[in-house]
Amino acid sequence: MTSRKQKNMGFTLLEVLVAVAIFALAGAAIVKSAAEHLNAVSMLKNMTFATYVANNQLSEAALRARVTWPPKNNLVGDALMADREWYWEQTTLKTTDDDLLQVSVTVYENEDLSGAITTVSTYMAKKQ
Repeated sequence: MTSRKQKNMGFTLLEVLVAVAIFALAGAAIVKSAAEHLNAVSMLKNMTFATYVANNQLSEAALRARVTWPPKNNLVGDALMADREWYWEQTTLKTTDDDLLQVSVTVYENEDLSGAITTVSTYMAKKQ
């Protein structure tokens, strides 16, 4: 026969609540970490495509500069890449050498040229 004084084997309500609280905190931390990771991946993807757009525009500006010197300042436009419209602005700055200019292309998310994603700069020399 079993004794009524036998100790029950199991967890108390307090122990179960503490365990649930620990798992809830761990779950919340994992969800937050995953969300931040996805946000960072999306931002890196945008920066990569924006850099491609800027480099393409700088290449076109270098080709145009061979025909027409100096490259235009405050030139704006848009480009389609990765099924998305990107908006860019080209600026030209003088250097101490009259035959050398700094050309920068800034890529934006919005048509009103707000929300700059990246700027890529290069130097162009006048063809001799």
